[in-house]
Amino acid sequence: MNKALRFLISSSLLLILAPLISGCNDSPATGPDSAQTDSQAPQKPQGRLFGASFQTLNNPFFVDLGEGLQKELEANGDELIILDAQFNSLKQKNDLSDLILKDVAGIFVNPVNWEGLKGSLLEAQRKKVPIIIVDAPVKKADEELIVCTVASDNVRAGKLAAEALAKVNPKAKLVVLHLSVNKACIDRVAGFKEAMQAYPDMEILDVQEAKGTTEGARPVMRDLIGRYPDLNAVFAINDPNALGVISALDSANKLDKVTIVTVDGSQAGIKAIQAGKLHSTSAQFPKEIGKIAAEKMLAHLKGEPVDKDVKVRVELITAENAEQHLEAN
Repeated sequence: MNKALRFLISSSLLLILAPLISGCNDSPATGPDSAQTDSQAPQKPQGRLFGASFQTLNNPFFVDLGEGLQKELEANGDELIILDAQFNSLKQKNDLSDLILKDVAGIFVNPVNWEGLKGSLLEAQRKKVPIIIVDAPVKKADEELIVCTVASDNVRAGKLAAEALAKVNPKAKLVVLHLSVNKACIDRVAGFKEAMQAYPDMEILDVQEAKGTTEGARPVMRDLIGRYPDLNAVFAINDPNALGVISALDSANKLDKVTIVTVDGSQAGIKAIQAGKLHSTSAQFPKEIGKIAAEKMLAHLKGEPVDKDVKVRVELITAENAEQHLEAN
């Protein structure tokens, strides 16, 4: 068979098989049927993407704060990514850089270290990404780099704790478990000390760092028990710290000899009050903080004016009102 005849036969076969080949093609077809398929396909969300960086997610407070943010933003058709800094300021810095690279519409930050955030705030400003600080403020000099701060009235929370302790033990010999890199905790201790001035017989025996966690508080409290035999009260800067204190005192059979006051209002804290292990907790309202912060961000993006410092209420929880707060949450 000569070359011309072979070419003619091959060409004829291709013409015959072409419709069959295209009919078996897996790629989407064009035409009316394809338009119907596209319309039935799930549509991707058209809203904006926001980011949040919290000092930890190993605390119910921040889980609730995230829920408050997420609920408000999703109701607006937007999405939220929440990242856990794990109490590591370097990780938080890297997380914030990642969020900025994702071109998010805005970021909510709960600082690990209130004095170490400026570099990240400047980076966000260069990329025109607005920042709202939640729960723990930044340095006064850095406030020009953020939209606003939405936080509990932490000074008042500390005052409520001191006044609650004074009612049951106005001559308390106490220790303070602190987290001094966090401005919210600094404010709580400042409020506590301010209220203490009305009770000159109350005395702070020691102030120790306890990392803001149950695990961090337990060994610190064991050490303090051994060093201060007359210790009869504790101000822990949050509920997780207070739970660590309870554990240490319980192990030493001294829980009934020490009054513990704290700040948070978590479900675990309220249950400890009901069990008679914790005297009181100055309740914060993290879902409310999240909701308000989201509202402020959305308002800012619309070009509306936003208050620079937004304080969210706190309320003392004791055995008398524990049940109603447990139901409310």
